[in-house]
Amino acid sequence: MSDDESSVASGGSAAEEEEITDLSNSDVCTKYQEASKIVNLALQGLVGMCVPGAKIVDLCQFGTTVIDTQVSKLYTKKVNGQVIERGVAFPVCISVNEIVCNHSPLSSEELPPLEAGDIVKIDLGCHIDGYIAVAAHTLVVPSSADSAPEADDELGNLAVAAYNTMLVAAACVKAGANNTDVTSAVERVSKHYGVTPISSVRMHEMKRYVIDGVKEVALKEPTAEELEQGEEKVPPCEFEQNEVYSIDVAMSTGDGKARPGDMRTTVFKRNVEVNYRLKMKASRYVLSEVDKKFPTLPFTLRHFDDERQARMGVTECIGRGLLTPYPALHERTGAKVAHFKCTVLLLPSGTTQVTGLSLPEYFKSSKEPDEETSKILQEIAEKAAKKAKKKANKKKKKKKN
Repeated sequence: MSDDESSVASGGSAAEEEEITDLSNSDVCTKYQEASKIVNLALQGLVGMCVPGAKIVDLCQFGTTVIDTQVSKLYTKKVNGQVIERGVAFPVCISVNEIVCNHSPLSSEELPPLEAGDIVKIDLGCHIDGYIAVAAHTLVVPSSADSAPEADDELGNLAVAAYNTMLVAAACVKAGANNTDVTSAVERVSKHYGVTPISSVRMHEMKRYVIDGVKEVALKEPTAEELEQGEEKVPPCEFEQNEVYSIDVAMSTGDGKARPGDMRTTVFKRNVEVNYRLKMKASRYVLSEVDKKFPTLPFTLRHFDDERQARMGVTECIGRGLLTPYPALHERTGAKVAHFKCTVLLLPSGTTQVTGLSLPEYFKSSKEPDEETSKILQEIAEKAAKKAKKKANKKKKKKKN
């Protein structure tokens, strides 16, 4: 749903005051914060579920259930006679080992369960009234539910590099800065740790019902050879107050060139600018369901009531440009991949990270951060300590009263 459509849906008219849909509206801020809490809760729950024998499709369904259950408790009253939309903003994806992202299998697909030592990347999103929060996290499957996971030196270094890069990038995304500053910081940190950014991954501005806005940030500048091969250079842009961004970082021990593999693509997004009269009944079913349930945000075929019809009908929809596919991307076999993502709000008080979990303690690197990165991480730690102290003092005051 576009901003114009949402205005009509909420009973707005040209004569009425235009709805404010950025962070200057305190109600919008609250919706982002509530969606972020649900994202973090779902992530935390999934981390605990990643044990040997766990089925990937069950994990995806569990994460979806957490999001759906939690959003159903919020904003239950109608506004101008309309129910406030809320739910999954990006399908729960569980990508294992060299798979980078977008792996959200169908219920009918038989896949090997998780094994001890598997590297698992969890990626998901939630929205309330179109205001989106996203996050991704990387973990290692332990040998049993009661034991601590283990990571070798190579993986530990990679995970530390990716996580620190996410924190540094989040700190660099602030009003008045530009996207090339962030790309330079990402390249500096990855080079220091000796790992490779996944070149196809992008950070995006997010707006109401828009998960991948026009403003974006590349993890690395394309080389002359890559430009010749068709890779596009990200246009420069400046960040502004009251914007929201997904800080998305994926890195590998391989060449950083993620490619579609032989796994079925199940995640798609409606291309709202294209319309076409479809011939196949199954294709018309898919488009009808998408326009009704997933008009603007990514979805998975697993969310359809008739999965068989969905599988049959999606091909024509893609061929006619009605749907944009999100294929499961792979690094080369044997390469290790780490993926971390958080959501940041560019508030008047500064950039605030609202989603994402802490780096697991078993990920360690023998390399100390470079001087500039170390300074940024120190500032982040001091800010977090100050916030925790303020929160503790607030609790003490409440107990006294």
